[in-house]
Amino acid sequence: MIHEVTENPHEYTPAELRELYEAELRAAIDAHGIQEVADASGVERATLRELRDGSAPELTLEEASAILAVLEDKPDAETIATLARDALLMGMTTAVLDVEAVESGIGGQLEAREIQSKVEGRFPITLEEFALLHQYIESKK
Repeated sequence: MIHEVTENPHEYTPAELRELYEAELRAAIDAHGIQEVADASGVERATLRELRDGSAPELTLEEASAILAVLEDKPDAETIATLARDALLMGMTTAVLDVEAVESGIGGQLEAREIQSKVEGRFPITLEEFALLHQYIESKK
C-alpha cells in the first residue's frame, strides 16, 4: 500500500516520501512491463515511461493506486486509495488535528477546504500532496 512504504513516514521529508512511493510504483512497472500496467491501470504509457525512467510525473493517488493494483498481492485500486485516505484521517484523529491545524502545519500549501475535500476523496489528490499531508500528520502523532 502507498501509505505503508515505511513504518516511520515522519522521518522523511515529503519529497523523500514521494520518492519512496514512486519506487514502489517502479517496482510494479518493472515486474509487469509498461504495456501491461497501462492496460490494467489506465495510466498513459508515456507517464509510466517517465516514472520508470526516474522522472516524477504528476500522478494522482488514484493513478498510483491503479499502478499498485497490478501486483498480485495487492487489493484493487479503489481499496488502495481508500486505505491511504483512511490512514490520513486516522492520523489526524490520533494526532488530534483538524484541517485548519494541518493547513497551518504545512505552511498554507493547501487550504483547509482543499485538505478536507482531498482527504475525503471528493477531489483528486496528487501523490505530492499526499506525501506532504502524510508526512506532516505522521510527524504530529
